[in-house]
Amino acid sequence: MSTPTRSHSGRAAPAALLTGRTAAVVLAAILTASFMELLDATIVSVAAPAIAQDLGAGQAALQWMLAGYTLAVGAGLITGGRIGDLYGRRRVFLLGLAAFMLASAGCGLAPSPGALVGMRVVQGLAGGLMIPQVFGIIRASFEPGARARALGAYGAVLGLASVAGPLLGGLLVEADLFGLGWRAIFWVNVPVAIVALVVGARFVPESRSAGPTRLDLAGAALAALAATLLLLPLIQGREWGWPWWGFAVLALSVPAAALFLLRQRRLVSRGAQPILDPALLRVRAFAGGLSVCVLFFGALGSFFLLLSLYLQLGAARTALETGLVIPPYAVGSIITSGIGVRLAPRAGRALLVGGALLLAASQVVLLLLIGDGAEPSSWELAVPLLVGGLGLGLTTPSLINVVLAGVPAQDAGAAGGVLTTITQIGNALGVAVLGAVFFARLDGSLRDGASGFLAYGDALVTILPWQVACYAGAAALMFLLPKNAHT
Repeated sequence: MSTPTRSHSGRAAPAALLTGRTAAVVLAAILTASFMELLDATIVSVAAPAIAQDLGAGQAALQWMLAGYTLAVGAGLITGGRIGDLYGRRRVFLLGLAAFMLASAGCGLAPSPGALVGMRVVQGLAGGLMIPQVFGIIRASFEPGARARALGAYGAVLGLASVAGPLLGGLLVEADLFGLGWRAIFWVNVPVAIVALVVGARFVPESRSAGPTRLDLAGAALAALAATLLLLPLIQGREWGWPWWGFAVLALSVPAAALFLLRQRRLVSRGAQPILDPALLRVRAFAGGLSVCVLFFGALGSFFLLLSLYLQLGAARTALETGLVIPPYAVGSIITSGIGVRLAPRAGRALLVGGALLLAASQVVLLLLIGDGAEPSSWELAVPLLVGGLGLGLTTPSLINVVLAGVPAQDAGAAGGVLTTITQIGNALGVAVLGAVFFARLDGSLRDGASGFLAYGDALVTILPWQVACYAGAAALMFLLPKNAHT
């Protein structure tokens, strides 16, 4: 295990670059931790009905189990990278991983929906502390060629985790390991995290920023406040009965966001380090990339939760049967993710547009299958899910690199952190908005006397055009991005 040396100025000198077997072991350790964190963004989807039945969780609680986690990850990402730059990326990575493990155990012990949501938030904050160190470790410790491959591998892990979560969730719930039921989806993180901690402590080198680093905690708090004010009424509004003050809370997210941007401008004018340099918003590729991430991950984030509710609570399928619907999505993603990584330097934007349109097409086919009121078989569902997986594999491994290709090199690190944060916020926003539409339609159909199957089908049919519009809108905005990926 290597440690950074000190220059005469007292700043951290670059650590020796990793090669060979050590580089492979380090990459395996940090990607295992990344996969575990990304998996927990989706693994709850299939387990949600079992959680609702066991703990008596309502619709809003189910949304918060997903949205609260992803929002907390986004909030942690805002300052997590800077904390690693200041105190050491290896140290902060291991701290975040240990906190994630303990929070996972807390989720597995949760006695109530509120306790589970609270531990999910803690789990998300730990993930937000851990994930930025992955990028920092790759940038500081890998050679340029290996660095590009490592970032591509992270993108592939992102796509794989998004589809492996529902499948693994179904398997664990149905297997009822040691009588744990749905709680096994959280307990499985503990042994995996222990292994990653041991390997990380032994092999991951320490590195810090070579320049001065300061934390903008007030800016991070304003950003988190703006996101919370936006999501809170969208998720809770239905249970509140949509009171006037709920809309007032929603409106307050605008001045909170304005105050955040104002603070960032003031920091720039003083020569300090902002979380987001407002000048980046004038870069067409970056502004377009933010919009693309919100639309794309907003549609993706809610899909498996709502599909799982339709299949389990509507069509009365088991958690395992629901999880076994997902493999075509994973197969499609695996098929195209390698293609996307290899071709991104030459045809990155074309791959992104094609992937987004394939995802839109998959939702159209699913709409046609469910729209006639009949229950589609698993083989019929395999067609749109395979198409969606092909689109996901083309898009996620290279999206951030394509966006960063249009950002000045000196701003690439900060822009990458902001983009990663926006993907999490977009995910949470999708769960909130599309979930609200889904549950509102579901309640209306049940009040009108529809059976459970027809009501859940009607609710899913209602949100599918919204998802098509999100993917199609993302594809249109992708033409603002550079043609090729950043290398």
